[in-house]
Amino acid sequence: MAQPGVASPASVGSPVPTAMHMVIVTRLKDYVSSIVKQRKPWNEVVDRTAFSKPGSVAEATSRLRKNAAYFKVNYLIVMVLTTAATFIMHPGSLLVLGFIAAAWVYLFMIRTAPLQLGGRTISDREKLIGMSALTFITIFFLTSVGTVFFSALSLSLAVIAAHGAFREPDNLFIDDGETQQGLFNMFTAPAVPTTLATTV
Repeated sequence: MAQPGVASPASVGSPVPTAMHMVIVTRLKDYVSSIVKQRKPWNEVVDRTAFSKPGSVAEATSRLRKNAAYFKVNYLIVMVLTTAATFIMHPGSLLVLGFIAAAWVYLFMIRTAPLQLGGRTISDREKLIGMSALTFITIFFLTSVGTVFFSALSLSLAVIAAHGAFREPDNLFIDDGETQQGLFNMFTAPAVPTTLATTV
Protein backbone atom coordinates (compact mmCIF):
# COMPACT_ATOMS: atom_id res chain seq x y z
CA MET A 1 0.00 0.00 0.00
CA ALA A 2 1.33 3.43 -0.92
CA GLN A 3 2.01 5.78 1.96
CA PRO A 4 -0.12 8.92 2.24
CA GLY A 5 1.39 11.86 0.38
CA VAL A 6 3.73 9.66 -1.67
CA ALA A 7 2.78 9.29 -5.33
CA SER A 8 3.18 5.92 -6.97
CA PRO A 9 5.57 5.63 -9.97
CA ALA A 10 2.65 5.16 -12.37
CA SER A 11 0.93 8.33 -11.19
CA VAL A 12 4.16 10.31 -11.47
CA GLY A 13 4.94 9.29 -15.03
CA SER A 14 1.54 9.19 -16.69
CA PRO A 15 0.39 12.86 -16.71
CA VAL A 16 3.50 14.13 -18.54
CA PRO A 17 3.25 11.78 -21.55
CA THR A 18 -0.48 12.44 -21.75
CA ALA A 19 0.07 16.21 -21.84
CA MET A 20 2.84 15.79 -24.42
CA HIS A 21 0.62 13.59 -26.58
CA MET A 22 -2.13 16.21 -26.46
CA VAL A 23 0.33 18.91 -27.58
CA ILE A 24 1.60 16.71 -30.41
CA VAL A 25 -1.94 15.88 -31.59
CA THR A 26 -2.98 19.55 -31.40
CA ARG A 27 0.06 20.69 -33.36
CA LEU A 28 -0.48 17.98 -35.96
CA LYS A 29 -4.14 18.98 -36.41
CA ASP A 30 -3.23 22.67 -36.76
CA TYR A 31 -0.45 21.82 -39.22
CA VAL A 32 -2.71 19.67 -41.39
CA SER A 33 -5.44 22.32 -41.27
CA SER A 34 -2.99 25.01 -42.40
CA ILE A 35 -1.90 22.82 -45.32
CA VAL A 36 -5.46 21.99 -46.39
CA LYS A 37 -6.31 25.72 -46.47
CA GLN A 38 -3.83 26.08 -49.35
CA ARG A 39 -5.96 23.79 -51.55
CA LYS A 40 -7.17 25.31 -54.80
CA PRO A 41 -10.75 24.84 -56.11
CA TRP A 42 -11.13 21.54 -57.94
CA ASN A 43 -12.88 23.24 -60.85
CA GLU A 44 -9.55 24.93 -61.58
CA VAL A 45 -7.78 21.58 -61.49
CA VAL A 46 -10.12 19.95 -64.01
CA ASP A 47 -10.85 22.99 -66.20
CA ARG A 48 -11.07 21.31 -69.61
CA THR A 49 -10.52 24.56 -71.51
CA ALA A 50 -7.04 24.93 -69.97
CA PHE A 51 -5.61 21.65 -71.30
CA SER A 52 -3.43 21.46 -74.40
CA LYS A 53 -0.51 19.44 -75.71
CA PRO A 54 2.86 20.97 -74.81
CA GLY A 55 5.01 21.96 -77.76
CA SER A 56 8.23 20.56 -76.34
CA VAL A 57 9.74 18.73 -73.39
CA ALA A 58 11.01 22.05 -72.03
CA GLU A 59 7.50 23.51 -72.14
CA ALA A 60 6.05 20.42 -70.45
CA THR A 61 8.69 20.67 -67.71
CA SER A 62 7.95 24.37 -67.21
CA ARG A 63 4.22 23.70 -67.00
CA LEU A 64 4.75 20.90 -64.50
CA ARG A 65 6.91 23.09 -62.27
CA LYS A 66 4.37 25.93 -62.27
CA ASN A 67 1.37 23.66 -61.75
CA ALA A 68 3.17 21.84 -58.93
CA ALA A 69 3.70 25.16 -57.18
CA TYR A 70 0.06 26.19 -57.62
CA PHE A 71 -1.78 22.89 -57.15
CA LYS A 72 0.64 21.42 -54.59
CA VAL A 73 -2.00 20.59 -51.99
CA ASN A 74 -4.40 19.20 -54.60
CA TYR A 75 -1.62 16.98 -55.88
CA LEU A 76 -0.89 15.83 -52.33
CA ILE A 77 -4.57 14.94 -51.87
CA VAL A 78 -4.48 12.97 -55.13
CA MET A 79 -1.46 11.03 -53.85
CA VAL A 80 -3.14 10.28 -50.51
CA LEU A 81 -6.44 9.20 -52.12
CA THR A 82 -4.64 7.04 -54.70
CA THR A 83 -2.59 5.37 -51.99
CA ALA A 84 -5.69 4.79 -49.85
CA ALA A 85 -7.66 3.34 -52.79
CA THR A 86 -4.74 1.06 -53.69
CA PHE A 87 -4.50 -0.30 -50.16
CA ILE A 88 -8.27 -0.81 -49.99
CA MET A 89 -7.96 -3.00 -53.09
CA HIS A 90 -5.26 -4.98 -51.25
CA PRO A 91 -6.88 -5.71 -47.87
CA GLY A 92 -4.03 -7.98 -46.77
CA SER A 93 -1.54 -5.12 -46.95
CA LEU A 94 -4.04 -2.83 -45.25
CA LEU A 95 -4.39 -5.34 -42.40
CA VAL A 96 -0.61 -5.51 -41.97
CA LEU A 97 -0.44 -1.71 -41.78
CA GLY A 98 -3.24 -1.74 -39.22
CA PHE A 99 -1.32 -4.18 -37.00
CA ILE A 100 1.87 -2.13 -37.30
CA ALA A 101 0.05 1.11 -36.47
CA ALA A 102 -1.67 -0.54 -33.51
CA ALA A 103 1.68 -1.78 -32.20
CA TRP A 104 3.17 1.72 -32.41
CA VAL A 105 0.17 3.30 -30.68
CA TYR A 106 0.18 0.68 -27.92
CA LEU A 107 3.90 0.86 -27.18
CA PHE A 108 4.30 4.64 -27.31
CA MET A 109 0.90 6.07 -26.33
CA ILE A 110 -1.18 3.53 -24.42
CA ARG A 111 1.34 1.49 -22.44
CA THR A 112 2.69 3.46 -19.48
CA ALA A 113 4.57 0.69 -17.67
CA PRO A 114 8.20 0.08 -18.72
CA LEU A 115 8.67 -2.66 -21.31
CA GLN A 116 10.78 -5.56 -20.08
CA LEU A 117 12.44 -8.23 -22.18
CA GLY A 118 14.29 -11.12 -20.52
CA GLY A 119 14.26 -9.33 -17.18
CA ARG A 120 15.81 -6.19 -18.71
CA THR A 121 13.97 -2.87 -18.98
CA ILE A 122 13.85 -1.52 -22.54
CA SER A 123 14.38 2.24 -22.88
CA ASP A 124 12.26 4.47 -25.13
CA ARG A 125 15.21 4.88 -27.51
CA GLU A 126 15.63 1.13 -27.82
CA LYS A 127 11.87 0.73 -28.38
CA LEU A 128 12.01 3.33 -31.16
CA ILE A 129 14.97 1.67 -32.87
CA GLY A 130 13.48 -1.81 -32.49
CA MET A 131 10.04 -0.84 -33.77
CA SER A 132 11.54 1.10 -36.70
CA ALA A 133 13.65 -1.89 -37.72
CA LEU A 134 10.74 -4.30 -37.29
CA THR A 135 8.43 -2.05 -39.31
CA PHE A 136 10.98 -1.68 -42.13
CA ILE A 137 11.63 -5.44 -42.33
CA THR A 138 7.92 -6.26 -42.22
CA ILE A 139 6.95 -3.77 -44.91
CA PHE A 140 9.77 -4.33 -47.38
CA PHE A 141 10.84 -7.96 -46.83
CA LEU A 142 8.14 -10.03 -45.13
CA THR A 143 5.02 -8.69 -46.85
CA SER A 144 3.92 -7.02 -50.08
CA VAL A 145 3.10 -3.70 -48.37
CA GLY A 146 6.16 -2.00 -49.84
CA THR A 147 5.28 -3.13 -53.36
CA VAL A 148 1.69 -1.91 -52.99
CA PHE A 149 2.86 1.44 -51.63
CA PHE A 150 5.35 2.06 -54.44
CA SER A 151 2.75 1.03 -57.01
CA ALA A 152 0.32 3.59 -55.60
CA LEU A 153 3.05 6.23 -55.48
CA SER A 154 4.09 5.55 -59.08
CA LEU A 155 0.48 5.73 -60.28
CA SER A 156 -0.21 9.00 -58.48
CA LEU A 157 3.04 10.56 -59.73
CA ALA A 158 2.17 9.54 -63.30
CA VAL A 159 -1.27 11.19 -62.99
CA ILE A 160 0.27 14.35 -61.50
CA ALA A 161 2.97 14.51 -64.17
CA ALA A 162 0.40 14.14 -66.96
CA HIS A 163 -1.85 16.82 -65.45
CA GLY A 164 1.04 19.19 -64.82
CA ALA A 165 2.39 18.81 -68.36
CA PHE A 166 -0.94 19.27 -70.17
CA ARG A 167 -2.55 21.90 -67.89
CA GLU A 168 -1.75 25.41 -69.16
CA PRO A 169 -0.68 27.56 -66.19
CA ASP A 170 -1.04 30.88 -68.04
CA ASN A 171 -4.28 31.81 -66.26
CA LEU A 172 -2.92 31.00 -62.79
CA PHE A 173 -1.45 33.51 -60.35
CA ILE A 174 1.88 31.96 -59.34
CA ASP A 175 4.58 33.63 -57.28
CA ASP A 176 8.11 33.25 -58.66
CA GLY A 177 9.41 32.07 -55.28
CA GLU A 178 6.79 29.34 -55.11
CA THR A 179 7.70 28.19 -58.62
CA GLN A 180 11.28 27.61 -57.54
CA GLN A 181 10.25 25.59 -54.47
CA GLY A 182 7.59 23.55 -56.27
CA LEU A 183 5.60 20.75 -54.70
CA PHE A 184 7.58 20.40 -51.48
CA ASN A 185 7.24 23.93 -50.08
CA MET A 186 3.91 22.92 -48.52
CA PHE A 187 5.84 21.16 -45.76
CA THR A 188 7.69 24.30 -44.67
CA ALA A 189 5.15 27.04 -45.38
CA PRO A 190 2.78 26.76 -42.40
CA ALA A 191 4.02 28.42 -39.24
CA VAL A 192 3.26 27.10 -35.78
CA PRO A 193 0.85 29.45 -33.98
CA THR A 194 2.58 31.51 -31.28
CA THR A 195 -0.12 30.77 -28.71
CA LEU A 196 0.40 27.04 -29.21
CA ALA A 197 4.19 27.26 -29.00
CA THR A 198 3.99 28.98 -25.60
CA THR A 199 2.01 26.08 -24.14
CA VAL A 200 4.88 23.60 -24.56
